[in-house]
Amino acid sequence: MRKSKSSKGLRASGFTLIELMIVVAIIGILAAIAIPKFSNLIRKSQEGAGKGNLGSIRSALSIYYGDMEGIYPSLLESLTLNGKYLSALPAAKTPPYHADSATVRTETTPTDGVGWSYNATTGNANEGTVLVGCTHTDTKSSQWTTY
Repeated sequence: MRKSKSSKGLRASGFTLIELMIVVAIIGILAAIAIPKFSNLIRKSQEGAGKGNLGSIRSALSIYYGDMEGIYPSLLESLTLNGKYLSALPAAKTPPYHADSATVRTETTPTDGVGWSYNATTGNANEGTVLVGCTHTDTKSSQWTTY
């Protein structure tokens, strides 16, 4: 900051143009770094919510399996009856590939673009398996159907 003499002594006249340009450049650099990091954090939090929802469904399914003495439900929606295991099926979150969806497709191989994929085939080695219906990868390059 420059100072100029006046009749009453020294007083500040303000910032120079170069000082203001340096401050604006620093703010621009910080914003260029922070904005992509922030959007990546939002995506990671949404992925964490999707994985947490998958864990909730699997836990409820495990409790159902124990209550029914070794029998899985024919429909995943059975977990929401009377709110005993789940009050509602949570949404599958697979950002940014598909919209959040709580739909369930009963199948042995997950289909891309479906909320949840549930294997209810009796006698199948993977009976009672719930997977995310997305064949894309998350931020860690793991395919959603591997969770």
